[in-house]
Amino acid sequence: MKIIFCADPIQTDSPDSMYIDEVAAATRAGLDFQLVDYSAIANDQNAARAVRDIPVQKEIEPAVYRGWMLRASQYRILYDALLSRGIKLVNNEKQYRHTHHLPENYHVIEPHTPKTIWIDTTGKNMDYAMLMDMLIPFGSKPLILKDFVKSEKHYWNQATYISSASDALAVKNTVERFLELRGDDLEGGLVFREFIDFEPVGDQPRSGMPLSKEYRIFFLDALPIMTVRYWDVEGYDETLPPRDLFADMARNVRSRFFTMDVAQRSDGTWMIIELGDGQVAGLPDDADENAFYKKLAGAT
Repeated sequence: MKIIFCADPIQTDSPDSMYIDEVAAATRAGLDFQLVDYSAIANDQNAARAVRDIPVQKEIEPAVYRGWMLRASQYRILYDALLSRGIKLVNNEKQYRHTHHLPENYHVIEPHTPKTIWIDTTGKNMDYAMLMDMLIPFGSKPLILKDFVKSEKHYWNQATYISSASDALAVKNTVERFLELRGDDLEGGLVFREFIDFEPVGDQPRSGMPLSKEYRIFFLDALPIMTVRYWDVEGYDETLPPRDLFADMARNVRSRFFTMDVAQRSDGTWMIIELGDGQVAGLPDDADENAFYKKLAGAT
């Protein structure tokens, strides 16, 4: 198994400084790594330049990308470029999209995740009357707004949290601010999710966003390989999610390597916040990087 890291944008023969600790852990685990030019993919869609420093392998070698997030179309470019060098990423473009875009996997996690609706849109010429009709099933419940991949959670009260799904002015103001902040980075469209009161562990000081008792679980071939606290705060107790939590559901996720973010309600019930591709999911601060890469070293 190879690991594909992003190169430093200035010193292109060195790993991006944000991944330097992971590079060290991968090396200690006996894993070989190669570097790709992230900007060449994300900004220029230049596949040849992205992998120019990677030698062609004599035989196809499996690999995991550990780098910055890519749109699904950009990931396909990276996947094909690496394959031309004899390196096959653990997930193909369809598998990447399946966990990267919430509407793609919602049918899998629906029984254990907040109620969700979405609309495919570029954000231009929004029909707010139609949108309010779509939100009727939520009644007056509070909502969370995001696109198919990301929220603007650092602007919690301006662009993420909607106090009532039936408040047309609040919906319009939040959507407009969200679209302004996302700009050309808007991915897929708008996603509205029921806000759930999870077990609190504090608040984000700058945005006021409530922090929940949330964990990130990494899965490899449907088996959990690491569970780690999502937030680096002191409000957690010692209770970890059960190892077999949502195990049956994980087997239905169309991805070899993915994350499942879960949170606990005050009544003890666990729910799924969202899935993500394991290659672009950050390792929370509490993660044991050495253990993580030892698990990847055993994959084929």
